[in-house]
Amino acid sequence: QVQLVESGGGLVQAGGSLRLACEAAGRTFSSFAMGWFRQAPGKERAFVAIIDTAGIAIYADSVKGRFTISRNNAKNTVYLQMNSLKSEDTAVYYCGAQVAPTRVAGRSTYSAAYWGQGTQVTVSS
Repeated sequence: QVQLVESGGGLVQAGGSLRLACEAAGRTFSSFAMGWFRQAPGKERAFVAIIDTAGIAIYADSVKGRFTISRNNAKNTVYLQMNSLKSEDTAVYYCGAQVAPTRVAGRSTYSAAYWGQGTQVTVSS
């Protein structure tokens, strides 16, 4: 079992930055891939970024060049640095543990075995 607690969400103006953090407890953090997902009002939860055990990151096209995922295994924490925020980035952001590829409705994506409770990010235009 893995417990995840996100922090760092809030209200920011378009063009601004936020840094999300997710602390994990319960299992060996360094042994699994971590990721961030988001769910906007009226939409399905969507993949944002993943970082594997080697530190290799993959991003959704919508956030490439603006968001950076990183991890600190000594602190059991994964981060999401979000720059140049846009109104369409407004969503509840979820941290996921044991992230792996999957297919949904014939489309390749990612999912997680464990989820945090989510943190709201609101970008005002």
